[in-house]
Amino acid sequence: MLELISEHVCYGGVQRFYRHDADAIGLPMRFSVFIPPAPAGALLPALFYLAGLTCNEETFMTKAGAQRVAAREGLMLIAPDTSPRGAKLDGDCASWDLGVGAGFYVDATEPPWNAHYRMFSYIVELQQLVVAELGADPARIGICGHSMGGHGALVLALRRPDLFRSVSAFAPIAAPSRCPWGEKAFGAYLGADRAAWAGYDASALMAGLRAPFPQGILIDQGLGDKFLAEQLHPEAFEAACKLAGQRLALRRHAGYDHGYYFIASFIEEHLRFHRENLG
Repeated sequence: MLELISEHVCYGGVQRFYRHDADAIGLPMRFSVFIPPAPAGALLPALFYLAGLTCNEETFMTKAGAQRVAAREGLMLIAPDTSPRGAKLDGDCASWDLGVGAGFYVDATEPPWNAHYRMFSYIVELQQLVVAELGADPARIGICGHSMGGHGALVLALRRPDLFRSVSAFAPIAAPSRCPWGEKAFGAYLGADRAAWAGYDASALMAGLRAPFPQGILIDQGLGDKFLAEQLHPEAFEAACKLAGQRLALRRHAGYDHGYYFIASFIEEHLRFHRENLG
């Protein structure tokens, strides 16, 4: 059951914030949705946006400036939270890159995280919820994300192309098995066996596929991003796409950093990319 927290008229549509009991998490979760102006009962194309470390369901909706374009394009936007809240696990608030605000969109297998940190399954659950309750067209849903959320978007799309028909990312953690953020999170959530990490590593997943998104994948990366060299590794995903015969537009932009000024600069192009591919 959806609990409406707040509602705001926005560009002729409506911006809403919801809470609901999430089966995959075992706790209440929050998400936001922008519903563009549309005839009553219309099935709408939709885009999931997965946010990065320390963010929540409000970050994208308040910082990216996406609603203006989404209203024009007739595109629903959905932004989930980035982790469970209120699990009260030992250590879940000890650092900014593990635990609260840092779910990494994986289903944890290691205690204590496996009790509630099942973000991969939660995104799948939320996709089904917005189809059933909010009028998203199940045949026209894409996924996008930033940083940790870019990692999540790529992995969700590659593992569940039946649910997500288009994919893009901003500065994704493209090879988490080989960067400090990913090694810390995967080691805690998934355990020491690195073979188990491959199922949540977009570069590893892509290398075993054959052009899963023939319409292409769009990634934007700022060259002024302080995390680029150590944490993001877009060149690994680029090499995996070449191996898989996957069309990839990896656009590198001089001067842009890792933040939302970068995202706001190119969000219109991402929304148009998804709208064109979703039909």
